[in-house]
Amino acid sequence: MGVAAGPIRVVVAKPGLDGHDRGAKVIARALRDAGMEVIYTGLHQTPEQIVDTAIQEDADAIGLSILSGAHNTLFAAVIDLLKERDAEDIKVFGGGIIPEADIAPLKEKGVAEIFTPGATTTSIVEWVRANVRQPAGA
Repeated sequence: MGVAAGPIRVVVAKPGLDGHDRGAKVIARALRDAGMEVIYTGLHQTPEQIVDTAIQEDADAIGLSILSGAHNTLFAAVIDLLKERDAEDIKVFGGGIIPEADIAPLKEKGVAEIFTPGATTTSIVEWVRANVRQPAGA
């Protein structure tokens, strides 16, 4: 276990105007069933609302689900707000319909991982366990 006590806390969010949340709900349930505490924000969240929730809930990570094509703008806005609010220790990962060509630039901006269609819930749970809340020097 990492430096903090208790289960990993993950905010799962649907930023922007995207109205399809089935995948986000599946991921939220998989993380919950794996013993994590999950805060699902619901549809149509702004980056500000997502970051506010993550900070208020003392989250270890934010999982974003985007199918609308606005991933470059919305992921960047969440990352920038975390930096502005000295909350860069909250890892951001995401998934959805994200073209392969956009993945490397998103990671360069600070997105820790991107899961595309076909990623299994098991692989996402394993990634969160392995990469969120790591002790210093790990």
